[in-house]
Amino acid sequence: MLFQYNPYQQSVYLSSANDVSATVYNGISNFTSYFYLRDINSDLQERNASLEMEVVNLRNQVNDLKMQVPDSNALQPAIRNYSFVVARVISNSVTQPHNYITINRGSAEGVKPEMGVVDQNGVVGIVNVVGRHSSRVISLLNPYMRLSCKVRGTNYFGSLVWNGESPYYAVLEEMPRHVKFKRGDQIVTSGYSSVFPEGIVVGKIVGMVKELNDNFFSLKIQLSTDFTQLSTVRAIGNNMRPELQALEQSDKGIKEDNQ
Repeated sequence: MLFQYNPYQQSVYLSSANDVSATVYNGISNFTSYFYLRDINSDLQERNASLEMEVVNLRNQVNDLKMQVPDSNALQPAIRNYSFVVARVISNSVTQPHNYITINRGSAEGVKPEMGVVDQNGVVGIVNVVGRHSSRVISLLNPYMRLSCKVRGTNYFGSLVWNGESPYYAVLEEMPRHVKFKRGDQIVTSGYSSVFPEGIVVGKIVGMVKELNDNFFSLKIQLSTDFTQLSTVRAIGNNMRPELQALEQSDKGIKEDNQ
C-alpha cells in the first residue's frame, strides 16, 4: 500500500528495483559471456587459419606461374594443396625430456598421422598417433622431432631441434659457416617436406651456438610459439601427400633394383 498509493515512495522503489535488476543481469551477462569466449576464439582461429591457407595458396600460385612457359594454359589457377582442422589442446607437457601434446580431434574429424600442427604464432609439432576423437602430437619440444627450416629471404636451410633446455628456445643446426646472419632474422619452414608448407614462422635468431664441425655452425632460435600457453591449434593436411609418398616409394624401388 505504501508503494502503490504514494508516488514518491513508488518512484524510489522502482528506481531501487531497477538498480538491483541491472546488477543481477550484468552479472549474468558477464558470466555467460565468459563461456562464449571459447566459441568466439574458435571462430577467430578458423578465420585466421583460412587467411593463412590463402596466403600459402597464393604463394604457391605465384611460384607456379613463375615456372610456367607462357601459353594458353599459363593462367590456370593452382590446386589448393593444403587443408586444416581446428582443435583444442587438452593435454600438454613442456618440462619432460620428450614432450607430447594431446588434441581433441581425431580421424572422425579428418586428422591423420604426420599432419603438421601450428597455432596462431607458429609451428607446434607433428601428429603421430590418431584416435577416433583425439590425437597425440610430437611437440617441437621433443628431440625426436627435427624440422627443416631456413632463414626467411634466403635458400640456406638447416635442421631445427630442441636441446632439452628451455621451452622457449631451440637450435638450428648445419648452417653454412660462410653465410652471415644477424640477430632478429626470421626462421621459417623450408617447404622441403610434405608436412609443412613453406614459409610458416618458427622463430627468430637470438644468438650463436658452438658447433664441432668447422664447416657449419648452429643458431640459437627463440621460438615464436609459447608452448606454456597452448590452447587452440590447427592440424594442416597436404592433399598432395599420397602422390608424393607414391613417388618416394617408386624411387626406393628403382634404387633397390639397380643395386
